[in-house]
Amino acid sequence: MDATQIYEKVQERYGSAAKSDSLEYGRKVATAFGYSEDELAAIPENANLGLSCGNPIALAKVSEGETVIDLGSGAGFDVFLAAKKVGASGKVIGVDMNKDMLERANRNKENAKADNVLFLESSITDIALPSATADCIISNCVVNLVPEQEKQLVFNEMFRLLKPGGRVAVSDILAKSELPHELKTNMALYVGCIAGASLVSDYEKYLANAGFSDTKNDLNVYTTAKEDQKSSQCCGENSDSSCDQEPNLCCSTQEPTATDGTGSLEPELGHGDFNKWAGSFKVYAVKP
Repeated sequence: MDATQIYEKVQERYGSAAKSDSLEYGRKVATAFGYSEDELAAIPENANLGLSCGNPIALAKVSEGETVIDLGSGAGFDVFLAAKKVGASGKVIGVDMNKDMLERANRNKENAKADNVLFLESSITDIALPSATADCIISNCVVNLVPEQEKQLVFNEMFRLLKPGGRVAVSDILAKSELPHELKTNMALYVGCIAGASLVSDYEKYLANAGFSDTKNDLNVYTTAKEDQKSSQCCGENSDSSCDQEPNLCCSTQEPTATDGTGSLEPELGHGDFNKWAGSFKVYAVKP
């Protein structure tokens, strides 16, 4: 798929998500992925849109006084949690390319009076921040949305922005095996965090090529989502135009259809169970 087209659809999808209100859904998703009720009560309620696929804050072990960068920060969910941990002497920078998300995030910042928070409009492949800015970089279900041909740039930026000894803590959707062509070319599945998922081995290569050492992957796939949640944790509760055009299990309960219109992918997908192909992984790496 063309990178320009991918970015356009991602912008469209997450611009729509930024305007949605699905607070109860967001709470269920967050608690399924390990966020506590106390954590959820400590942040602006409009910051959690149910777009997580893990809990990078728990993995990152953020400390007081640190500078943290969140790649693909959305409405600020993990940013505000990190801001509580770094305190007044620390700083958290949320980076997002979507204007609607940034508008919502900045409203949340104003309401929370979070003086140690900054939101920056940027792609995550080229960020206008000085090298060696951060002690820790986090990201939650975002890197999979970057076109494959540009993914290495994300890891290069992580490495550049970290101080020596700094760490990366990422939750992301990764592929367990090579995805079928019908999945990889389905745009609705792409914006739903499935089609753009990198293989675990490729993710490791990206980290190593960027210069990271001490790379650890937790290969246990999260399977704690509530039974009554029919849509993807990453995709969110509300359908958008791309999902309406290409029905799929990411944003609806319908079976996915092939992009060439030849019919259902059910036989190849194992009755629509995407856990066969991909899952949420925790990734941790250290800059030497």
